[in-house]
Amino acid sequence: MAVGAPLLIPVTLPVAPIRPLRVCHVSLTLKTGGLERILADLARHHDRASCLPEFLAIREVGRFADEIRQAGGVVHQLRPAGRWGQIEQMRHLFCDRNFDVVHTHNTYPHIYASIAARLARVPVVVNTRHGQRAGHGWKSRTQFRWASHLVDRIVTVSDDAANLCINVDGIAPKKIRRIWNGIDLKDFAFAGPVDRPVAISVARLSAEKDFETLLRAVSHVVSCVPDFRLKIVGDGPERARLERLINELGLNEFVELMGERTDVPDLLREAGFFVSSSLTEGISLTLLEAMAVGLPVIATAVGGNPEIVLPEKTGYLVPASNPQALAEAIVTLCRQQPAWFRMGCEGRDRVVQNFDVSRMVRDYEQLYGELRKNVSRSAG
Repeated sequence: MAVGAPLLIPVTLPVAPIRPLRVCHVSLTLKTGGLERILADLARHHDRASCLPEFLAIREVGRFADEIRQAGGVVHQLRPAGRWGQIEQMRHLFCDRNFDVVHTHNTYPHIYASIAARLARVPVVVNTRHGQRAGHGWKSRTQFRWASHLVDRIVTVSDDAANLCINVDGIAPKKIRRIWNGIDLKDFAFAGPVDRPVAISVARLSAEKDFETLLRAVSHVVSCVPDFRLKIVGDGPERARLERLINELGLNEFVELMGERTDVPDLLREAGFFVSSSLTEGISLTLLEAMAVGLPVIATAVGGNPEIVLPEKTGYLVPASNPQALAEAIVTLCRQQPAWFRMGCEGRDRVVQNFDVSRMVRDYEQLYGELRKNVSRSAG
């Protein structure tokens, strides 16, 4: 060092702490269903160091709102109002709570909460499309497509839904991110199948689950496998019609409608395999839960089901609305009972590797962070 040169002492400047992102998840209800279960899992598993989640129900709240509160989440509910009144309420809430991200779920919140979020100048707006379709009619599809211009990303829960967004809704591929649903594996410990031809199906008793096809398939199965039994867990608007059909087909000895239950993990452990006859799916949580417990599965080849089920390794895929094909798959699986445990193990491994809730939550948090940084760079 030269004589008389000033002594330079390095100075470490304090680094401002990174503030957790404030995120508002917006759904139509917090009452019942697979979407609402996903939201409750987000409340439990979001990393509070990076993400502070709150939840808004546009309409009814129910047991999932209670679960979110028990997990430490904040729940908001709109007061009854017309659509513009709802938008105004949401705009005020988004401004008052200073959200960094508004994350809408499915079509109605996508349309109206996205408008409110942009009016409130929320930096990042995201929508998750949980099912196969944005809506059943042209009006709903048009509204979905229009609202998509207001958001930074459309998240789809399956590759199938991503393809529909691109090819049917005309959304640019760069605006789409696929994030598979996940389940909490702690709730669905591996047990393996029982050694009896007892099948279980868990779903809401609604038209899109197409239990009529399943019941008609069972009427064929019992002539080949007389000791076959089916347990249907769930309730819904189709229950009375299904009860009549069970009577008409003479299946009272073979099919049990168990109604809504809170002990689904235990019921899965009492079955030999799982069956789903649904007409439409995103990524079915009940299918994942059955595989996590270690059950072989039979499902229709719709929506995201082919992304979950590996034919002849974890179960079978069949065409939708085809009782004969479904019956043949059930009979085939009944006759492969020695392979059930191996199929159940492979199914469990597949869920652990690809459909764990912690992976799903991490993917969402990374997406929020990426989009927030993009907004900051653009502003700078």
